[in-house]
Amino acid sequence: MASQLQGFLSRLCRTRYHTPYLPSSVSLIQFSTLQVTSNTLLDKPTDNQIKIPPNFNEDDVLNQLSDLLPIRCSTSISKPFTEKSPKEQLKTRAVDGFLSPGEKLRGVFIQRLRGKAAIELALTNVGIDLTIDIVSEVVNRGYLGGEAMVVFFNWAVKQPTIRKDVDTYNVIIKALGRRKFIEFMVEVLKDMHFQGISPNYETLYLVMDSFIKAHQVSKAIQMFRNLEEFGGKCDTESLNVLLQCLCQRSHVGAANSFFNAMKGEIPFNCMTYNVIIGGWSKYGKIGEMESCLKAMVADGFSPNCLTFSHLIEGLGRTGRIDDAVAVFHHMEEKGCVPDANVYNALISNFISTGDFNETMKYYNAMVSGNCKPDMNTYTKLIVAFLKARKVADALEMLDEMVGRGIIPTTGAITSFIEPLCQFGPPYAAMMIYKKARKVGCGISLKAYKLLLMRLSRFGKCGMLLNLWDEMQESGYSSDTEVYEYVINGLCNIGQLETAVLVMEESLRKGFCPSRLIWSKLNNKLLASNKVERAYKLFLKIKVARQNDNAQRFWRANGWHF
Repeated sequence: MASQLQGFLSRLCRTRYHTPYLPSSVSLIQFSTLQVTSNTLLDKPTDNQIKIPPNFNEDDVLNQLSDLLPIRCSTSISKPFTEKSPKEQLKTRAVDGFLSPGEKLRGVFIQRLRGKAAIELALTNVGIDLTIDIVSEVVNRGYLGGEAMVVFFNWAVKQPTIRKDVDTYNVIIKALGRRKFIEFMVEVLKDMHFQGISPNYETLYLVMDSFIKAHQVSKAIQMFRNLEEFGGKCDTESLNVLLQCLCQRSHVGAANSFFNAMKGEIPFNCMTYNVIIGGWSKYGKIGEMESCLKAMVADGFSPNCLTFSHLIEGLGRTGRIDDAVAVFHHMEEKGCVPDANVYNALISNFISTGDFNETMKYYNAMVSGNCKPDMNTYTKLIVAFLKARKVADALEMLDEMVGRGIIPTTGAITSFIEPLCQFGPPYAAMMIYKKARKVGCGISLKAYKLLLMRLSRFGKCGMLLNLWDEMQESGYSSDTEVYEYVINGLCNIGQLETAVLVMEESLRKGFCPSRLIWSKLNNKLLASNKVERAYKLFLKIKVARQNDNAQRFWRANGWHF
């Protein structure tokens, strides 16, 4: 049988099957138990070596060879597209359930589809009820390029649930300008004018501010001169918008030059002069403020409360507090009743000098003079008291603020909590936090982290865990910093088992705490003779550290898995 198989292999290599099926890299000898040398397969056999018996069955030999030599033939023909089974579709929908509508739409652009038609078809197949909020989320979050943002917006405005008006266009103009995609923003403006939609003053503000933020002041001025090409008007209000954008972005000199150049071409109003005076007041340029005020009076405009507030602010920045007070009294003598802006400017001047007696004097005069304090008034006073460590006065002012029906913003609460987390126990910060939650004020993630850090340092773990639960109830998810604060606080009071559980939870969620926190917990476990517990946690930390380092390496090379 061995001689028969040897003869058949020789004939197989010579006549029937060639190299595509038996490549040279595959050696037949290593798969066979026959004592056959390599020469036998390569040399041409003789007639004596090929002896086929009359009862030879070639199919049996081929079956045996197929068992001995399993050859996997790979084809280059790609498999045709087959529709997914219902189970696979359910799995895909289950995975997509974790994504927000905006993330699903942004995911279409990750596929690198070619052609606008293919992209629009994929966006339509996402199958969500599109709203203007979802459109804003898609273009403002993530890392879409300018072209991708425009393609998505053009598809969005074709949907029946999206109105094709100026407010909708302002969403994409703001998003493009924020990322300095100036060319695409101008193209959207042209398309907006082609669709017969005229820009409003908000649109003009977004466009001008985008140019100036990108350090293209000359193009912003040129855009103002060419407003009629985009459906706008070069009137007084448009000029005020441009000047305001220039002054806000610290281009007061350019604003003043353009202001002088527009004299006689566009009529000015009182607001035009106030914008220029307000721009100079930020730098304490008293001479420029006085010259602009004289020009304002010469044109027949009387200074109003906004004008006097700018004058008082500018004088305060140069340290001329007495002159600022004189302007305030001169204003009252002329019969101009001060408003909240004037009092706020005067209060800010006394806060900058640390004179809280004069600060409270004018605040009380403000309240007794039937001038209602606003959000800016209370924010300035409370922050000033907290920085001066007058915590009782700050809490009293907060109570008065809430009692007047003024609800502090999320940013204001963060500004109140931040200085309190830099000194002393966390009780005052927690009081502000509880009062803010009681009146329905939103708490930022930064404020939660500040409170967790302070509670952790002082070992107030009961309050810390309750605050952690309230943070999660507010919709914030825990990250590495939050887990570190919780673990550190538990270690400080000796709750090592709970700290280990929190550490394991953070590892399961993909967050690897710092080496400082891990070493602190490890040392405490070893000091408590919990060596086995420490070793098991070490093994988990080791794997998590490897994954974290690999993820950092991937992201450093642009591989976002």
